[in-house]
Amino acid sequence: MGFIWLAVGVAGSALAAGGEQAYVDIPGGNFIIGDATGELDEAPRMVFVKAFRLMRFEVTNRQFAAFVAATGHVTDAESAAGGYVWTTRWRRVPGADWRHPHGPGDAYAGNPDHPVVQVSAGDAEAFCNWFGGRLPSDTEWEFAARGTDGRRYPWGDEPPRADGRRANFGTVRCCAADDADGYERTAPVGSFPSGVSPFGLSDMAGNVWEWTASPYPGRRDWVALRGGGWGNDPYCLRVSYRHGNPPDIGLDMVGFRCAGDAG
Repeated sequence: MGFIWLAVGVAGSALAAGGEQAYVDIPGGNFIIGDATGELDEAPRMVFVKAFRLMRFEVTNRQFAAFVAATGHVTDAESAAGGYVWTTRWRRVPGADWRHPHGPGDAYAGNPDHPVVQVSAGDAEAFCNWFGGRLPSDTEWEFAARGTDGRRYPWGDEPPRADGRRANFGTVRCCAADDADGYERTAPVGSFPSGVSPFGLSDMAGNVWEWTASPYPGRRDWVALRGGGWGNDPYCLRVSYRHGNPPDIGLDMVGFRCAGDAG
């Protein structure tokens, strides 16, 4: 596990009331990205990653609220008067935003330590810039999730089980919300300690998809997402699997964590 450091300065002070967000040092190195049994965009290849830092946890509602209070930031979903909600398909719901992930009347109050959702890639980037960081690249994210030994999941090669011992995810057969792991939708960050990555990072599989700073293969106007979410099956939780979305929309299964350059 890498050395842990805490964000400092204006952003760090603003977050202190809600618990400072730890970063973990991720050492640089060579690793094989991808999965020969996966999708076409998962073709294995050797890549080199420079040392960097990544948040141990996904950014929470509490932390995002501190950012909004300090900056007055208005999210894309708020500007568009709606975000996307997953049921049996994605549908746009008027009034869905980070305070009301599934629509009006569904406040995040009482869930301050759940990951923030209904934030676009632009909103995530704005938070990370304020925090003194940035979004991770697609390659950095996969390296942090799997390490160098070629594992399929952050904890190893065994898929997550429906009892939720290692991750918050959906039905074993894709794709629907499922409370067998104790949470129908999002869970408080860090709720599955037996599912941490080789570097001690939590929720790199499940809970919410995470925005990266990289384009989605085949759709360069879209942004790559990693990690799978609370409504996905084990196949989508593999460390090499990616999805993509337009960068200016919010969804109730998508959040983020910030990265930083090595000190």
